[in-house]
Amino acid sequence: GGMAGSAVRLLVAALLGALPAAAERELRFRPPSEAPVRLFTEPELAKYDGQQEGQPIYLAVKGVVFDVTSGKQFYGKGAPYNALVGKDSTRGVAKMSLDPADLTHDLTGLTEEELKSLDDIFNNVYKAKYPIVGYTSRRILNEDGSPNLDFKPEDQPHFNIKDEF
Repeated sequence: GGMAGSAVRLLVAALLGALPAAAERELRFRPPSEAPVRLFTEPELAKYDGQQEGQPIYLAVKGVVFDVTSGKQFYGKGAPYNALVGKDSTRGVAKMSLDPADLTHDLTGLTEEELKSLDDIFNNVYKAKYPIVGYTSRRILNEDGSPNLDFKPEDQPHFNIKDEF
């Protein structure tokens, strides 16, 4: 019968190489495209600090580099959270602090509550709202510069636009 029969014939033709390459490619299973993992050193990340009009704005939390350009009103030049961008500001996010001393990846001495707040904001603001463009070298490499074999990219299952904290 009808549709199913022609689909099977098409598939058989493709397998036999009787179809143009494009049609064959269409039929083949396509895995989800995975963007290559980009590694950011601190000086590289610092270039994306929102000072340059028309340049993307990047912010790292927990070693994950997010493109926050769409939140320019929060992160751009002269904007309220501009201090956070161009660096890993994990501690500042955890403490809701813009104090330069807190604009670091370092979590030493944070309270349970601050760590929980960090995870909430990481998941419900950054991962939900901004695309991941890469990871800090600290997250991908070991202290001695060798690749960290336990590195796992973050999954980004869903975006939903919500207001900044």
